Amino acid sequence: MNLASQLDRYLAVRRSLGYDLRTSERVLRRFVRFADDAGAQHIDTGLFLRWNASQPAAGSSTRSARLGMVRLFALWLSSADPAHEAPPRGLLPDRTMRKRPYIYSKAEIGDIIAAASELPSTYGMRGLTCSTFFGLIAVTGLRISEALALDTDDLDAATGVLRVRHGKLGKERLLPLDPTVAEQLIAYVTERDRLLDRASEPLFVRCDGARLSEWSARASFARISRTVGLREYSRLKRHGNGPRIHDLRHSFAVRTMIDWYRADKDPAREMIRLTTWLGHASPDHTFWYIEAVPELLELAMARATRLGREAEQ
Repeated sequence: MNLASQLDRYLAVRRSLGYDLRTSERVLRRFVRFADDAGAQHIDTGLFLRWNASQPAAGSSTRSARLGMVRLFALWLSSADPAHEAPPRGLLPDRTMRKRPYIYSKAEIGDIIAAASELPSTYGMRGLTCSTFFGLIAVTGLRISEALALDTDDLDAATGVLRVRHGKLGKERLLPLDPTVAEQLIAYVTERDRLLDRASEPLFVRCDGARLSEWSARASFARISRTVGLREYSRLKRHGNGPRIHDLRHSFAVRTMIDWYRADKDPAREMIRLTTWLGHASPDHTFWYIEAVPELLELAMARATRLGREAEQ
């Protein structure tokens, strides 16, 4: 198969995953025409650089986007023919490029929660709050700001539903929690009020009863990360570099999607549910995880390719 016919198949596979490929198709067809004119039968870094140099001048974000489109196409081709070489990530740096997420293992999340529960503080409030706070983000994929803004009344103990009132762009949503998660939150509220000797309006609080702040949450997470070996100790008490709280949200999304593919669920149908759950403005923001995580991309491509072959038979 020549590159043009392979591109047709590639586009069909990705559209079956729910992607809107109008821009990618235009760019990739230009690239394939250039490759055919050059007599190239395989994609490599040199071919991409020559094609990119032949294109009209553009900003760094546009050039980086072109790289990403060709790179994904080349990765897909290389799964069947190793002679194809995917241009390396970062070949054309983009200052606005999203940071690749860190996907925590289940063991790492367990270590984080266990270490958080041991954080020293008056009456143990810091450990109680931080372990519950990080655990909730890990099992629901909440944004940090959304979790910090929760009030006690946002948890409906009778139904196990969590009301997220301060979502991105002011959007509100309801999350039906797993019974074990709801039980953990109820136990936290009970112990929190016992330690404070009063009921609290904010759900997550510091030792003095004030709402947990983002600065405090990040400082505690950095300390925990160093304790469990996810960050190196840094001088001058700085937080250092390493996986972030927000990566707990990324991990939830990616693990959920991986479970779909392993259970052979329909990703297009499930994606709408996950997009709503995460509070994304568009499914495109959720689809980003497929491209950002190699394991997930491989599962998605393998499933789509298998379904395509079955349809041809």
